[in-house]
Amino acid sequence: MMYITLLNGVVFLLSYVDTTGMFLYKLMLIPALVIKGEVWRLITFLFIPPSTSIFFLIFTLYFYYLIGSSLEHEWGSFKFNIYYLTGVLGTIAAAFMGGGAATGMYLNLSLLFAFAYLYPNYQVLLLFFPIKVKYLAIVYAGFLVYSFLGSPLYGLITVGGSLINFILFFGKDIIIRIATGRKAYFNRRSFETQIPKDVTIHRCVVCGKTEKDDRNLEFRYCVDCDGDYEYCMEHLYTHEHIKSDNSTKG
Repeated sequence: MMYITLLNGVVFLLSYVDTTGMFLYKLMLIPALVIKGEVWRLITFLFIPPSTSIFFLIFTLYFYYLIGSSLEHEWGSFKFNIYYLTGVLGTIAAAFMGGGAATGMYLNLSLLFAFAYLYPNYQVLLLFFPIKVKYLAIVYAGFLVYSFLGSPLYGLITVGGSLINFILFFGKDIIIRIATGRKAYFNRRSFETQIPKDVTIHRCVVCGKTEKDDRNLEFRYCVDCDGDYEYCMEHLYTHEHIKSDNSTKG
């Protein structure tokens, strides 16, 4: 990630001084031009900066470096490289299938989604306000859906290809979580339906009053009755004691 972010910064500086406006175009992944021999585009599209604003660029590159290095630390370099390379190949395949130009924007989002899945409650400062990374991922997911509404098939190919690494790495786990969560939800609903609706803790044996009739009522167990019999204060000293041999004591 250090090399990728540094090269993004270098490309930004070079594009900033480019007076022709063609520098970034020469780096984009355009399948028709790749076929004609401009094979460098298969790599250089990864280094096109995500923004033309230097402030936003610094924030974005730092953020991508943070999440990328965190994933590399969590997985190890080999697994992280496989994840990133899978996304690169998916992006290239999607570009050739769709026939349009491609950059590394969606590929970088696959890093965000992986990070948010592993560390959903990690907080980042966005305009000096802390926000959990899972909410950022949700916002970007909404952006992806919106971005291909106008061209569903092309958008699905482009986004799907760039996020194929996330799908391959986390798809099975997500399906299992959804299935487990659904099963737990229905089990909880079934358990709740079996719980009596009118549950009381205290009930007077004589008058039948409970704490729901008057929350100020006090209840006591009678030590002279054979068993756990509870009475309100009104009947605690006036009731007939319950004995196991059916004898009573006033």
